[in-house]
Amino acid sequence: MPHLGINEITFLAQGLKWTLFLTAIGFVGGILFGLIVALARVAQNRLVRVLAMAWIALFQGTPLLMQLFVVFFGLPLFGLNVSAWAAVAIALTAHASAFLGEIWRGAIQAIPKGQSEAAHALGMHYRARMFDIVLPQALKISLPATIGFLVQLLKGTSLAAIVGFIELTRAGQIISNQTYQPLFVFGLVGALYFAMCWPLSHWGRRMERRLAEAPR
Repeated sequence: MPHLGINEITFLAQGLKWTLFLTAIGFVGGILFGLIVALARVAQNRLVRVLAMAWIALFQGTPLLMQLFVVFFGLPLFGLNVSAWAAVAIALTAHASAFLGEIWRGAIQAIPKGQSEAAHALGMHYRARMFDIVLPQALKISLPATIGFLVQLLKGTSLAAIVGFIELTRAGQIISNQTYQPLFVFGLVGALYFAMCWPLSHWGRRMERRLAEAPR
């Protein structure tokens, strides 16, 4: 009967901790920069819109694995030596900002223009119209998609092992090599990912149903 000792379980728990930590960093950073990207996408200035579109196209059109490589191996070429966790945090934040920015751009443009025009007619400036009227409704609409991306981001942290960062997947690989029980170890790793992702996915589906049933 396959089993793990206390040392292996502790090591796996450490990997799980770093998986959650990287997910939190990438998601929070993605929220902050993604909001900037979303606002830039709907800005009146054409140059700002084009730059935001280029940012989104770059990070949506290339694999996250490549982005991790570029940050980890590319920044030192410019004299910026970063640790593995810092490189992963930067790459995940940039990756998340592009996807969340595009999700929120769609939600912002889904708000009827009449609301913004009415607020403008009442003398409200752009900042007040956007942050008091448009964004609260847009973020509510985009919540299911945002939760869905969070699930993808959590699973995407497994790629951090490529640059030598020990998160859950890498910890499972190391334990598997030590115990010669790959099926049992990766079955456990998969169960841990499922335990984290399924509640989020279920929450996202519930939010989507609630929005669909909400009176228009």
